Amino acid sequence: MKKVWTNGTFDVLHIGHLRLLEYASSFGQLTVGIDTDKRVKELKGLDRPFNTTIDRKYFLESLKFVHEVVVFDSRQELIDLVKQFEPDYMVVGSDYIDKPVFGSEYAKELLFFTKLEDYSTTTILNYEKDISNR
Repeated sequence: MKKVWTNGTFDVLHIGHLRLLEYASSFGQLTVGIDTDKRVKELKGLDRPFNTTIDRKYFLESLKFVHEVVVFDSRQELIDLVKQFEPDYMVVGSDYIDKPVFGSEYAKELLFFTKLEDYSTTTILNYEKDISNR
C-alpha cells in the first residue's frame, strides 16, 4: 500500500477539505498532519482555531478517507514528521503551486489538488460572524 501525506489546519471541515482528503486517499493510505492550537493562532490569528486540536483530530479520524492523524507544533516538527513518514505522495492544495511546501523534499512525488472555488474556513467563519451581528 502506498503512503500518502497531507497536512493543514482543518479547523472547520467543509466540502473542499473532504474532496482534498478523498483525492489524497485515492493514492493510498492517508496520514494527515494538523497544526496545534498554538500554531493555528500564530498562523491564522487569535480568534482561531474555532475547533480545538482534540476535536479536529477526532473529526478527521472519523472520516473513511483518513487512516491516521498526527499533530505538529512547528515547521521543523512538520518537516521531521514527513521525513520520518517517507510518503510516496504528498498532496497539497493548488494554492501552493509556486510556494514552498515544507517537507516535500522527503516525498517521492508532490501532487496538487485543485481547490474548489468559494470554499474556505475563513469565509465560513466570517459568514457566521455576519449572521450573529444582525
